[in-house]
Amino acid sequence: MQLILNQAHYEVLLRETIPSARRFVWIATADLKDLHVAGPGKKFRPFLADLADLVEAGVDVRLIHAKEPGPRFRKDFDRYPALIESDRFERVLCPRMHAKIVIVDGEAAYVGSANLTGAGIGAKSANRRNFEAGFLTRDPDTVGELMEFLDALWIGDHCLKCGRRDVCPDPIA
Repeated sequence: MQLILNQAHYEVLLRETIPSARRFVWIATADLKDLHVAGPGKKFRPFLADLADLVEAGVDVRLIHAKEPGPRFRKDFDRYPALIESDRFERVLCPRMHAKIVIVDGEAAYVGSANLTGAGIGAKSANRRNFEAGFLTRDPDTVGELMEFLDALWIGDHCLKCGRRDVCPDPIA
């Protein structure tokens, strides 16, 4: 188990763990905003570009989040056809989602406080980012339990009994 604090979220999750995916990446977050990562030539680019690159390389990406992303995220999203047209990218909105989880290839899992935002795990300066804490594990039992947890949410196991259906824009079941 690896403790991840503050800026290390960016390095460990966005620069190392997620880009190493070969089969799938599952991401759960409450908040979803435009965030950037270092790209070629020391320029920054939207993290969505990294997700599009993964999809184009044959990696399946699932993203579950609690509310509609902001306008900059939506504008950037539209720039990546692989995220719109490919069956390898799926996105679900669940107003009850508050967990922050990343699972890569069923081999590594992050659980912590960081949302998929610039201030949470993006490339922000230490003086402008949120204070975040989490853990990365490669323990097969823990990763397996987190996969079962997210998969149950993904397929809508909780939808029919959900007390928030009245505010859910797109119930799964």
